[in-house]
Amino acid sequence: VFISVTSVLNMSVFKDQFVLEDLVQELQKKSTALSFGPLQSDGHISVQGSFPAIKLLRDLLLLKAKSLSEKDKREESQSHQRPRRSLQQHRLTAETSNLIHDADGEKQVVVLDTDIFHYMKYFFPRTFLVNDDVKISDIAGGDITTVYIEKAGRRADAEQVLRVKKKIENQSIKLHNVLRKERICFEKHSRDEKRRYKQVCESLKTRYPCVLVIPYDTHIDLIGNSSEIFAFTKELSK
Repeated sequence: VFISVTSVLNMSVFKDQFVLEDLVQELQKKSTALSFGPLQSDGHISVQGSFPAIKLLRDLLLLKAKSLSEKDKREESQSHQRPRRSLQQHRLTAETSNLIHDADGEKQVVVLDTDIFHYMKYFFPRTFLVNDDVKISDIAGGDITTVYIEKAGRRADAEQVLRVKKKIENQSIKLHNVLRKERICFEKHSRDEKRRYKQVCESLKTRYPCVLVIPYDTHIDLIGNSSEIFAFTKELSK
């Protein structure tokens, strides 16, 4: 579980509508938990901080893009002679429009750290418990798992879907602040040694019920709060 992540933003897509330096200052004021690098001449800027804070910044930029999209549509309806937009701007607007359309009614999307997702599914299954009117699905992509919440019944509405999304997001943020991960790698271990490690982990689970043990062929991941992870790995090494 990453304490800090880094993302490189391409702000050049906003250069025709904003002074990029002013836009970056606005983002810095609204995202005080993030650390911004210098704005490069090509419009790229590096941002560092926690995963939830990066995600909130992404949502803020999508809202900016949505407002530009709606402005462009209004202007286009007034005049059919406006110059053609760049391919990059068109793609950003199209993707944003699709996302906002889904968010307004049929579907909500939550992007989670995969380790947090596994921990939530195991220890907080009620977070993903919904009635027949709402459907939840997920797609794992390495370190990131995307969760989709959408209407499944006639009685479901946008507010119900949004409440499920907020419940998942709030639980994720709480866990992000306390969870740590330790990885036990099997680099040169024999098959018997790997089996022994897995057996000891299973026996320790009763003493550390809040530690999630995920065995793989090449390693074992331990996810939990820092004190229990430390004690777990210390006993495991003995």
